[in-house]
Amino acid sequence: MIAFAAMLAACSPAAEKAKDGAADTSAETNVVNVYSSRHYDSDTAVFAAFTAKTGIDVRVVQAEGNQLLERLKAEGAYANADVVITVDAGNLDRLVEANLLQPANSPALDAVPARFRDSQNRWFGFLKRARVIVYAKGVVDPVEIASMDTLATPAFRGKVCARTSTNLYNLSMMAARLEREGPEKALVWARGVAGNFARQPQGSDSDQLRAVAAGQCQVAIANHYYLVRFRRSQDPADRAVAEKLGVVMPDQAGAGTHVNISGAGLAVHARNRANAIRLIEFLTTAEAQQIMSEKNNELPVASGATLSPELAALGAFKEEVVDYGTFGARQPEAQRVFDEAGWK
Repeated sequence: MIAFAAMLAACSPAAEKAKDGAADTSAETNVVNVYSSRHYDSDTAVFAAFTAKTGIDVRVVQAEGNQLLERLKAEGAYANADVVITVDAGNLDRLVEANLLQPANSPALDAVPARFRDSQNRWFGFLKRARVIVYAKGVVDPVEIASMDTLATPAFRGKVCARTSTNLYNLSMMAARLEREGPEKALVWARGVAGNFARQPQGSDSDQLRAVAAGQCQVAIANHYYLVRFRRSQDPADRAVAEKLGVVMPDQAGAGTHVNISGAGLAVHARNRANAIRLIEFLTTAEAQQIMSEKNNELPVASGATLSPELAALGAFKEEVVDYGTFGARQPEAQRVFDEAGWK
């Protein structure tokens, strides 16, 4: 992975300038450079809205989360990144631990709720994704799956579908459980769920939904927006899948539903600092989050955004409160727990 990132860095304009022996510290008046692990049309739309509002052109380099991290490490002071955007609090935490983000301080950013931003303002969450239980309508009584804990009980032997343990969504879900409950209880839960699998973990969240609709399992763990995407799809096959499925926001009587975030931070070597802060400020507004929510079905962090009818139908729900800054550090432990539990 590091070799790959180094290859990317070596080919970058910044690396070419590095051959002269000094970092390029120049800034461009109407540009902000973004390194992003998000690959959604929603982001293209919000960047266009930002440019229309400010006249600042947004230039984007995309890569998967780990590749982005390693590229930033390899490029160092020559990275042509002003803003870093990524999905999952674990990735944000790892960027902080690698000293790849710096504080972005402004009165506008102080409005972001404290639990959705780094304590030193190195990253700011702007969209949420809830980890929910999807079930087969007419087969499973939603009352029986009010908690993620119930998926580990004997009543669901041979009825559960899930992604692999290496999936980032599952690692963060386990990291949060470790933070709340400790390793012993987390292992008991993971072992119980693994013992209830209807098939070996595989595929995407969309594949879990299709498996439930096809009768391969009765319940599955997935992010909320996959089901909303199916419900809003122009493809009749996707809508037919959605018709067979219900959704539960688990643990409303307990810790609350696990929620992860997408976030943005100011790159440690940002050359266009003022423009970068303006973009991060925009991403934290209800206006920007409504654009992204409408197109990608994620939930806004900011209040005041209007939700699509399908998102609104999820209703208000209690969210798990956990320190997002622990997700990255706990990912190795989360993987060890999954491995010990037999969750492939």
